[in-house]
Amino acid sequence: MTTIQTETTGVKPSGWQEFWSKEDWWAVWLGLGIVIVAYAFYISGSSISWIAVSPAKWSTLSQLAAQFSKNGIRYVALLSAFLVLFTIVISFIGQKPKAFILSFIFIFIISTVIYAAGNWDQANKYNLEPPLVALALGLFISNVIGLPRWLDAGFRVEFYIKLGIVLLGATLPFTLIIWAGPVAILQASIVSLVTFLVIFFAARKLGLDHRLAAVLGAGGAVCGVSASIAVAGAVRAKKEHPPIAISLVVFYAIILIFLLPLVARAIHLPTGVAGAWIGTSEFADAAGLAAAQSYGGLAGSHLGIAGTAEQALASYTLIKVIGRDIWIGIWSLVLALIAVTVWERSETNSKVEVGQVWWRFPKFVIGFLVASVLTTLIIHAHSLADYNKLVKPSLILPITALRTWVFTFSFLSIGLTTRFRELAAAGIKPFAAFTFGVIVNVALGYFLSVVVFGHYWASIVTH
Repeated sequence: MTTIQTETTGVKPSGWQEFWSKEDWWAVWLGLGIVIVAYAFYISGSSISWIAVSPAKWSTLSQLAAQFSKNGIRYVALLSAFLVLFTIVISFIGQKPKAFILSFIFIFIISTVIYAAGNWDQANKYNLEPPLVALALGLFISNVIGLPRWLDAGFRVEFYIKLGIVLLGATLPFTLIIWAGPVAILQASIVSLVTFLVIFFAARKLGLDHRLAAVLGAGGAVCGVSASIAVAGAVRAKKEHPPIAISLVVFYAIILIFLLPLVARAIHLPTGVAGAWIGTSEFADAAGLAAAQSYGGLAGSHLGIAGTAEQALASYTLIKVIGRDIWIGIWSLVLALIAVTVWERSETNSKVEVGQVWWRFPKFVIGFLVASVLTTLIIHAHSLADYNKLVKPSLILPITALRTWVFTFSFLSIGLTTRFRELAAAGIKPFAAFTFGVIVNVALGYFLSVVVFGHYWASIVTH
């Protein structure tokens, strides 16, 4: 089974010690620190883009080689920065730095190859999105090749994902919610609530544990892998729960990459409408983006698909990346409170201490919200056009690049620590509950995107 690292040692940090001895808080400090540094560079007329290096689009191996030759020092600087920061964290939470350093260098090298593969100009055609490639490659290495156990020191799945979620907050300012409009937020919220409740109660009806039901529900309702891990930490799920949800998310995400564009093409949906349906129905950001891009590419072809490629991406982004992903923090907070005050109380028949609620509260949610507020304050005086022209290239995109690196570390680590033969022991019930949620999610998404709000999505403005 996966060896996802957690902080549930049973020993509560005392007083102020909690602020430097828990992964949650370190994810907050590092995430907000990156945002603040990025803003400091931005207001000085510069950017952190030099160190937030990432592979650019390429079509031939010679072009890729030229990129790495030109930017080699930047990749070394990025690796060094990650190593210094992460090693400090590892030291404070009581782990051994030496083993972590060697393991993380291995993770970074593999992640660089994955990131580069995702920027191949044919990557969308073959669905080579970095998070999915990282997960698939990790699963292959873990289940077919195998790795020495000492490398596990660098597979800090929860820490990477929590840091990534804080950085996600910085790229989702509340202003975007206003720009997205009430239709996008309403549709995304309906889908998130209904899908979660359907999967959760189906899982409970089948006799599954509250915590597994919550992790499955979050995986289907919000942001797939990220939400599954975030909620697992919030409700103190068993270590085998996140891999079950992640496997189901990836399984259906890959199916829907091909199925949704195929059906949309068969019934000639406008690109904006199809993008909204994909955003409402897909379970993983990377998979949904690939599906939306592939369908958007059909605009203006002999197939008679109305709209533009930009409309497919815009409607998908408004629904999935903005509307649904903001529910990561909401579900983590709500389910952490329910777990502490209801589930654990009924299991132990003891009174819930107020301090226990705070100790168990997922602190990275605070980082997510604060990062979003900070970015909102930074851009509040800008129009959407100015945001896209000025703020996004200098401030948001470098943070997004770092977020992609961290998520790639996390997904690769998940794959490297997951064993298929042990996942099979979970049985058919999680699959049945999640599948029921998939059916409801796709049908509801079609109804909202095509029947209820079809006119809005067909005419969505992309500038």
